[in-house]
Amino acid sequence: MKTLSYLCIASVLMLSCKQQTTETKVTTTEKEDVTPEIKVTRELITDENGWATLFDGTNYDAWHMYNGGEVSDSWTIEDGAMAFIPGKGGENIVTNEDFTDFELSLEWKIAEGGNSGIFWGVQENEKFKEAYQTGPEIQVLDDERHPDAKAGTTHQAGALYDMVAPSKKVVKPAGEWNTCVLMINHKTNQGSVTLNGTKIVEFPVHGKEWEEMIANSKFNGWEGFGASKTGKIGLQDHGNKVWFRNIKIKEL
Repeated sequence: MKTLSYLCIASVLMLSCKQQTTETKVTTTEKEDVTPEIKVTRELITDENGWATLFDGTNYDAWHMYNGGEVSDSWTIEDGAMAFIPGKGGENIVTNEDFTDFELSLEWKIAEGGNSGIFWGVQENEKFKEAYQTGPEIQVLDDERHPDAKAGTTHQAGALYDMVAPSKKVVKPAGEWNTCVLMINHKTNQGSVTLNGTKIVEFPVHGKEWEEMIANSKFNGWEGFGASKTGKIGLQDHGNKVWFRNIKIKEL
């Protein structure tokens, strides 16, 4: 009788352990099914002068498609430069990080007859289908061939688009590299564009004068346009081939 009792107890214990193991496996499987995929991106690291690299010629780790998703195949890398190959449209890219007061330095070149742009203060929201709906733009353009250059000086290369024209014409011809430095400083209420070593555009970045500039532009009445001090840096798909390289940023 005693032996039989021990056997019964052992059988119950083995069955109980087996059930617990099965339950644990089911729980683990269910957890894996509902856990979203987490993507880890490289953090921005500043050098001794405070500059952080946004594009080093090898990857798009610091960027994603506007309103979400990995950078599409339309954005490739050619000889250490971002190269946008026109595709289905609406393929603007933005930084993973938000910036408020900064100095952005990059080089760009545009294809013949091409058009593109550099945004800041971009807000991602499904109700805004394009980055330009919230982010002011520094014009990237082939001034010699694109019709936008004939629409007025505030549409020419280096301009704060439709608001402030370049004071000098220093842009290089299509197919050649231009060095652009965009400075945005809300602490001092100053913004500027330096193209190929010459400061060609200056403007306020908030307040009454900034609001008046918007009111006198095509962006008058646009919800959210130029309204946020903090936002993402963006690069535009305007349906033309464009290249960017040596992109870095320094927070002020």
